Amino acid sequence: MSKLVNVEQDGAIARIILNRPAAFNALNAEMRRALRDAVADVEGRDAARVVILSGAGRGFCAGADVTEQPDAPVHLILDAEYRPIFTGIAASSKIWIAQVHGSAAGIGGAIAMACDLMTMDADATIYMAFAAIGLVPDGGACWQLLRALGYRHALQTILEGRKITAAEAVDHGLANLAAADGTLDAETTALAKRLASGAPLAAAAAKRLLRQMDRLSFDEAFSREAVEQSRLAISADAAEGVAAFMARRKPSFTGE
Repeated sequence: MSKLVNVEQDGAIARIILNRPAAFNALNAEMRRALRDAVADVEGRDAARVVILSGAGRGFCAGADVTEQPDAPVHLILDAEYRPIFTGIAASSKIWIAQVHGSAAGIGGAIAMACDLMTMDADATIYMAFAAIGLVPDGGACWQLLRALGYRHALQTILEGRKITAAEAVDHGLANLAAADGTLDAETTALAKRLASGAPLAAAAAKRLLRQMDRLSFDEAFSREAVEQSRLAISADAAEGVAAFMARRKPSFTGE
């Protein structure tokens, strides 16, 4: 694994750390490939149930490295080098938490928003920096902003290249919590531990369902839920959950 992206694991919690702090974790070609590989790596770790994505140094990620000259048209770079990162997170059986301090800017903000959950320092921001360099948000950021902010607020945010504060991000549903000074890592870890103690098959099913709900009719959603529930109902984890409930003890889920 590249030194630009570190992967660690402690029990059921895996951590991916963007590690180019001198460049505010700006994504150059090598780092993009390393992050893509890290996404695939943690997906193959059966013991990992939750993944925390964070950045080393003073910020989460400054976005793409604008000092690096692209060696191909931008749409090809997005498809070949960025898309596997985003689709890997979306299709992952793990629950991904973006732990944002400082700034999640440009496509770094898009990566944070692509995670299932987001925790932020109270003074952290999601910065749509594209307008300052004559670009539009990419990496699915337009889609994320429209869903969270609505058309008018999303468009204003994009055109003005404004920073979304942690409090605003929580209010609009982009983030789950804004942590008081110095508590972000502890609060994120506590959240990850709570999630990791749950039933992993059910967590993966809930993620699959919610990521497709907005393109389904009610009848289609009802049917998809029924299919997932039918699979879960015959799992060992469901049997363990019922047994633990009847015995008034804490369940021990194995993902089987």
